[in-house]
Amino acid sequence: MAIVTPLKTAAEQQLVQQYADSKAELPGGPAVRKLREDAFAGFEAKGLPHRRLESWRYTDLRTLLREARPLADGVAVTAAVKARLDELKLEGLRLVLVDGVFAPELSTLNAIPEGVSVQSLAEALVSAREDLTRILAGPSVGNDDMGLALNTALMRDGVFVAIADGVELEQPIVIVSLASGEEERAVFHRSVVLAGQGAKGSIIEVSEAAGTAAQQINGAIVFETADESEIQHVRLVTRQQGATVEVQSLLATVGAHAKFNSFALVANAGTVRQQHFIRFAGEHSEIGLRGVNLINKTQHSDVTLIVDHEVPHGISRELFKTIAGGKSTGVFQGKVIVRPHAQKTDGGMKSNALLLNDGATMFNKPELEIFADDVVCGHGATVAQIDGEQLFYLMARGLPRPQAEALVLQAFAGEAVEFVADENVRELVMAEVESWLKAREAASEVSTV
Repeated sequence: MAIVTPLKTAAEQQLVQQYADSKAELPGGPAVRKLREDAFAGFEAKGLPHRRLESWRYTDLRTLLREARPLADGVAVTAAVKARLDELKLEGLRLVLVDGVFAPELSTLNAIPEGVSVQSLAEALVSAREDLTRILAGPSVGNDDMGLALNTALMRDGVFVAIADGVELEQPIVIVSLASGEEERAVFHRSVVLAGQGAKGSIIEVSEAAGTAAQQINGAIVFETADESEIQHVRLVTRQQGATVEVQSLLATVGAHAKFNSFALVANAGTVRQQHFIRFAGEHSEIGLRGVNLINKTQHSDVTLIVDHEVPHGISRELFKTIAGGKSTGVFQGKVIVRPHAQKTDGGMKSNALLLNDGATMFNKPELEIFADDVVCGHGATVAQIDGEQLFYLMARGLPRPQAEALVLQAFAGEAVEFVADENVRELVMAEVESWLKAREAASEVSTV
């Protein structure tokens, strides 16, 4: 039988060379180096994800990445970076990554709460922790994803946060990742958050461009939460250059009697792929994944998730809202797996999209894989235009059409935003939504003049 070897694209060839040139200087002891080698071997065998792979069917990374940009390898503290940090209105412990590298001089390390330890991922990678590679690997349901494999092989830095047993954070931990550049670069970073038994707190991620150049960003965050913990995670992917291609992975392993909630907002970005690999490791836990995607022009937002119910008595909820205008494309691919022994599982998954014009596109692909018989699981997906009766009601009371549409869209997105528990963060997220809607409203008014 003939063996068919697929031709490598220019980007794949460049990535192979970049790994060969940089692997000796990438941080990590023998176990981490083995983890990198195995991950890159998988990538080298399979290449960049493409549309023939079911999980990447609607986001063809092989086509999007014609060339692999040079690897970012240092902190560039530019005036634009400092200015953007000054503008961020987020209280709490701020940990800053610039081009994927931890910048302690820009972080508020003097505000580390008691019971919380922080170090750069580069420092953690060379530590003697016996459980490090297991933590970095995350849930097994993400092991065959080549976007994540690339991150594993080329991750240079990030932050490693440990919250001790019983600690309740009064303010959130804010991880700010800024792309500094006036030149196009490839950024690979990974952060880890460990929450001890009974720990409670909020983790906020901000991913933005401070420079004017488009970037290739591959980021990941790993959560490992112990029994009886309660963790809220919020990610804001905003203010990216239009040609930026960004893959963000969320990996979470959740203990027993615990709560883990994650919310993500995508607005004013280029091409964004958010992937969630979530595992129930203990019984009687609740996991919620929610988000809002605001896309226009030729922007592309892909939400792909796998929730793995390995144990009984788990509750999972997924709710994602997409508003698509212009020639943009929205994608939702959700899979909930219920293992044979995961009886009494309660799962609900929903994706709702509004298309603002004929050029916008939405792909919905919810799935359930159920191998247990005593469960309550369901999913739903809708794609529609703005409700004409709602518009008529508002316009009949004197509102111009752009303002009426903005109110309807704000309420639509707000159904997901209201699940953000922290009031200050919820207001910040809603302000970002309103800003996007006002910009669209202004553009609509100009087009009708």
